[in-house]
Amino acid sequence: MVHLSLPLRRFVAAASSPLLLNGCDRAVAVRAESYHPRARAITVTTVPLLVKEQRSTFPFLASAFAKGGTLDGKEVYAFSPSTLTVVEGDTIHLTLINPEDDAHSFVLPDFAVSLPGNKITEATYVARRVGIFPIVCAIQAHLPMMSGQLVVLSASSMAGADSASTTR
Repeated sequence: MVHLSLPLRRFVAAASSPLLLNGCDRAVAVRAESYHPRARAITVTTVPLLVKEQRSTFPFLASAFAKGGTLDGKEVYAFSPSTLTVVEGDTIHLTLINPEDDAHSFVLPDFAVSLPGNKITEATYVARRVGIFPIVCAIQAHLPMMSGQLVVLSASSMAGADSASTTR
């Protein structure tokens, strides 16, 4: 038989029970609150990384964009940020900024928004399913480089994240 000291017995009891003992030996009930979906404002900007207009600035791009070059028929753009993380049930208010002339799009498996050049586009998306979902620009010349991901965490994994409730 193992004999535990009084402080260790209190620790073991607290760890195995929804009741925690505070320093005054009063029981304090701590219950994990369920996650409450939030509205999140996220801004995403389209960013040109390697585009035809840069050929005079970066001489190596002349051959890269030439017929048969590594970027023939392509341009390299990005979304910034490229990874968005939210929780299941969250409503995402997107501000999508396209500061340049070329058109883009912001496409998820069940959602698509056109991004005209030199425009700011507002859109709303509700993250209904847990998982990791690809974000792409559907303009063929921008694929596969212009991509990202939406990470949707489960609401159950966030229990207690809003705030722990304590009652006495």
